[in-house]
Amino acid sequence: MFDITFLESNWSCIFGSGCKGVLDEDASKLVQGCCSYGAHFSDEKDRKRVEKAAKRLTDDQWQFKSKGKNGTTKTKKNGEMVTRLVDHACIFLNRPDFKRGPGCALHVLSMDTGESYIPLKPEVCWQLPLHRDDDTMDNGWIMTRIAQWDRSHWGEGGDDFHWWCTADDLAFVGKTRVVDSMGEELAAMVGKDVYAKVLSYMNDRAKKPKGTFLPHPVLRKKN
Repeated sequence: MFDITFLESNWSCIFGSGCKGVLDEDASKLVQGCCSYGAHFSDEKDRKRVEKAAKRLTDDQWQFKSKGKNGTTKTKKNGEMVTRLVDHACIFLNRPDFKRGPGCALHVLSMDTGESYIPLKPEVCWQLPLHRDDDTMDNGWIMTRIAQWDRSHWGEGGDDFHWWCTADDLAFVGKTRVVDSMGEELAAMVGKDVYAKVLSYMNDRAKKPKGTFLPHPVLRKKN
């Protein structure tokens, strides 16, 4: 099940270009995006994959490589596995004063090597702002829902965010639909065959519209 309204929208990540971050006040100047609290791993496999990728990072790519020698992840008392924090943000987040500029060190590795960042970064990081939810139905089938990541998906802390990108028209400035711009991510989340069917459906829908398509709710509020 797909949230076609969001996939049809022109949402785009504006990290470093107006993103106000996820703290309780405007944190644009910090250029931390949604990395202020580190990344939560989906499982042990996810964590080990990122730890393996971290060993490939160089001093030129990663501002806090020296601190990473003591480990890049940890398990909290409640059992949650997360990336460690350095100076109140994810250990992999390079800051504005770093020579390569602000952003994820694992993403820098991807750009330098030309490989996809999907196998390198935590699942939650490369999926955002897409959210996958799997529900087991009474008959044993699994219903998978792909939709936008809202404040509620962060738990109670999401209500404290000063700003969240899928709820503000500032982030709906992309030149293409999300189904196109995040095609690689969607294919990784649901498989290439399913993604191809969704893309085909949306393209056919655009050619033969039945009625008038409503814009994303955020843009409706703006208008």
